[in-house]
Amino acid sequence: MSATPTSPTRRTAGIPRLLGPLAAWALMAVVAVANGVFRETVLVPRIGEYTAHVLSTGLLAGAIAAFSYAFFATTDAEYARGELLAVGTGWTVLTVGFEFLVGYVEGTPVSTTLGQYDVLAGQVWILVPLTLFATPLLFGRRSRR
Repeated sequence: MSATPTSPTRRTAGIPRLLGPLAAWALMAVVAVANGVFRETVLVPRIGEYTAHVLSTGLLAGAIAAFSYAFFATTDAEYARGELLAVGTGWTVLTVGFEFLVGYVEGTPVSTTLGQYDVLAGQVWILVPLTLFATPLLFGRRSRR
């Protein structure tokens, strides 16, 4: 019996496949925290709370898109559509969960954290979780060679 060489596109199963997207999310979380510090220390004093919120949200959504593109462009793994949905859902749940956890630790009322998602009140933060959800689907599929 001869051994068949392992194909570079062969799918691996289980948790190791999730480590790449989890590491990418961790880097995005660091960027998000840095973005928040930049917003509060640089933008808010210069352009005001609301304009800083809008600009900072746009900058973060752009950074997330760039990180997502870079991750999927450089990974050897090929993800199926369902896996990409799971990655986007995971990134979104981790981010929203992190946001509520930080709010809880800081003593921020849940109603205040929920208020960040009120588009009718002019809040644009919803763009961040939507970007986290959509970018794996946008950038994760590769054309078949």
